[in-house]
Amino acid sequence: MIYNKILVRFGDLTLKGRNRKMFVSRVVNLVKEKLDGLKTTLEITHDRIYVAINGEDTNEIIKRLSYVSGISSYSLVVRVNTTSDMKEIKEAAVNLINEQIKGDVKFKVESKRSDKTFPLTSLEISKEISSYVLKQCHNLHVDVHNPEETLYIELRNKDTYLYLKDIKGMGGFPVGVAGKGLLMLSGGIDSPVAGYLAMKQGVEIECVHFESTPLTSIESAQKVIDLVKKMAKYAPKNRIKVHFVPFKELHMALLDNVPESYNITIMRRMMYRITSKLCDKFNALCIVNGESVGQVASQTLGSMNTINSVTNVPVIRPVVTYDKNEIIKISRMIDTYDISIKPFEDCCTVYVPKSPATAPTIEKSVLFEKSFDYESLVDLAVENVKTVTIDVNSDLDLSFLGLEVRNVL
Repeated sequence: MIYNKILVRFGDLTLKGRNRKMFVSRVVNLVKEKLDGLKTTLEITHDRIYVAINGEDTNEIIKRLSYVSGISSYSLVVRVNTTSDMKEIKEAAVNLINEQIKGDVKFKVESKRSDKTFPLTSLEISKEISSYVLKQCHNLHVDVHNPEETLYIELRNKDTYLYLKDIKGMGGFPVGVAGKGLLMLSGGIDSPVAGYLAMKQGVEIECVHFESTPLTSIESAQKVIDLVKKMAKYAPKNRIKVHFVPFKELHMALLDNVPESYNITIMRRMMYRITSKLCDKFNALCIVNGESVGQVASQTLGSMNTINSVTNVPVIRPVVTYDKNEIIKISRMIDTYDISIKPFEDCCTVYVPKSPATAPTIEKSVLFEKSFDYESLVDLAVENVKTVTIDVNSDLDLSFLGLEVRNVL
């Protein structure tokens, strides 16, 4: 293949003013981590990264770059030395087109001259390259308004870069620059997507899962491990911590003491209380979850207000305005959908009331909670949290929780 480099462009980082240097440094470190083990080398400038391919599979490099937040786009490029007569640029343009474009195609040339010492203007460069290419490549026809292919040429200092396509990157900000949040991770579709979107905006996540076997299936906890392995691709060092909360005793107390219609509301309030305490324990700045307005009874605005009232920790809901199809689309993209739909229920789904309260009040919730000593149970759950670190290659089951499980994949 004619390509010898991949040009990586930063995204919203250009807006960050004096903090930009730190943001760029984070992106560079993430790129290095994701490309670890490959023979690629990096050249870093103030506004982009050039990845030398060095014989590696370009598809593998591009796949790994797709896991880096803070990248706007990238392109496979041909790099040549700039000369005043543009001989090498012209020859590289013809070679690139002959290799990558087949059949009759409408095309145009777009040039950008960052090196203002170059004797030709951007428009003059485009005209000269276009004229030369047309003489050599008879399958091309100029159409500057509706081209099927565009040859991009960038002249920068002593080097020129030629490419045909931009590949959209993950965008956002490099994971970690916004601080750390705790993701309330169930085994469903929504919460992994919420975790991905939070990481995309710079939040480093650790996960909290409420484990309630035998009231819930063993496999529902195993699903969490398999989901985190998928999410870890986007995390620093390809790994994420998961805090497993023993929720069975509290779960049983809820079933015994709370009216069925309020069961989910009180359960969520308990989960928020526990996660808030874990934020203090693990120095997290926010809670992240997969709640979306109106999808279920506990996610009406009234329910959210009642549930949210037990914590002062900021709660981020990245999918709050997404409909289910939009969430599913992202879950397929990040490869969590097929795991999420495995039929193993967690705390929030196994005992769903027939007629859940859709407008629960704080006053009634407080009244029902007075019927049992929930505070000691909350503290006990926090004290007995078990934490594991899961990476993309983890071969981990739930034996550390004293459970025998099967792989759900």
